[in-house]
Amino acid sequence: ALRSEIVFFQSPTEITQNGVAPGQRIRLGGLVEEGSVVRSDNAEVSFRVTYTANTVPVTYKGILPDLFREGQGVVTEGVVGSDGVFVADSVLAKHDENYIPKEVAEALKAQGHWQGEEGNAN
Repeated sequence: ALRSEIVFFQSPTEITQNGVAPGQRIRLGGLVEEGSVVRSDNAEVSFRVTYTANTVPVTYKGILPDLFREGQGVVTEGVVGSDGVFVADSVLAKHDENYIPKEVAEALKAQGHWQGEEGNAN
């Protein structure tokens, strides 16, 4: 029963290389790609999450956190659609200039893209 409640973290590279079954619930983390945010009138927003090497398109309907912006760290939770678009039902943004979610920082470090200080990944 516990296994069905666990939500695994995936980077855009992991999703691109390993694939994720449509409808599988995951957390997607990375950076909001510059120039990718498109807002519509019905509170829906689309954007891409990247680690520079790979990107995943995301859609979300709702109010985004105040700190959500292009080039910033983000963690989204939701499911991958059959079309490959990640449909998020929650979006979390970093809370200050020195914070990025631990999982995102670790994945960026592993790919050689980490530019923050060692102690800032919380």
